[in-house]
Amino acid sequence: MLTPDVAVDLVVEALNITMVLVLVLVVPGLAAGLVVALFQAATQINEQTLSFLPKLLITLLAIIVTGRWMAGYLMDYCVSIFTRAATLVG
Repeated sequence: MLTPDVAVDLVVEALNITMVLVLVLVVPGLAAGLVVALFQAATQINEQTLSFLPKLLITLLAIIVTGRWMAGYLMDYCVSIFTRAATLVG
């Protein structure tokens, strides 16, 4: 039976998984943005497109490197949700 405690646990687990997956993609882009911003401040080059391309490439590289792991992580979560749903209903 779906009690409020079980529902809260499901939501917390979903939020934790979302947070982990987003951090895996956002943190490398933030680091690249910081490095580019430091470079721009040191050289006084204020070109908007200079910061976009490195962040894009780093984010794409993060997707390529961690994509298989992220898909497996989501698949494991989906399997566990469906398994729990079968026990909660009946």
